[in-house]
Amino acid sequence: MLKEYPLQKVFTLLEPGPVLLVTTADGRKKNIMTISWSFAMSFSPVFGIVTGPWNHSFETLMKTRQCTVAVPGADLLEKVVGIGMCSGTDTDKFKKFTLSAKKAKEVSSPLIGECLFNMECKLEDYVEEHGILILSCVRAWENTTRTERRTLHAVGDGTFVADGEKFDLHEKMSEKLPFS
Repeated sequence: MLKEYPLQKVFTLLEPGPVLLVTTADGRKKNIMTISWSFAMSFSPVFGIVTGPWNHSFETLMKTRQCTVAVPGADLLEKVVGIGMCSGTDTDKFKKFTLSAKKAKEVSSPLIGECLFNMECKLEDYVEEHGILILSCVRAWENTTRTERRTLHAVGDGTFVADGEKFDLHEKMSEKLPFS
């Protein structure tokens, strides 16, 4: 039986990409914002995130045209939510959430030492009507010392899911994958 689903909740069916932490720096101050709306655009290191002037880091990101996008592990959930619930206008989020800011190679925004992955990014385009920032990753880092490897996925209603079992069908799909 099919039951009609409320249109205002459709985003909760599509949202569960990994929750991200985006860092910015303007030369005086560094900041972190939590982002749950992101998408891959192709097999290239170009992807999109959705944000806008409502986020303190947005102005810095637009001015510097760079940021770092970090993928936290599931064990950082409380910190990820806390980061999203306060503003960088009056809070040093690295200090408050005891996260280490590591120097990046290509951008001025810091890497987050506790995250699974960090991607140094340059802003390629901004689609203002939809709040879409197109980012090009210029350098990426993996934290191989982390034992918690699950990523977080926001459902959009205040609940989260952590990755579970991984299914490897790489061999069956290899002719369609550019990196096989």
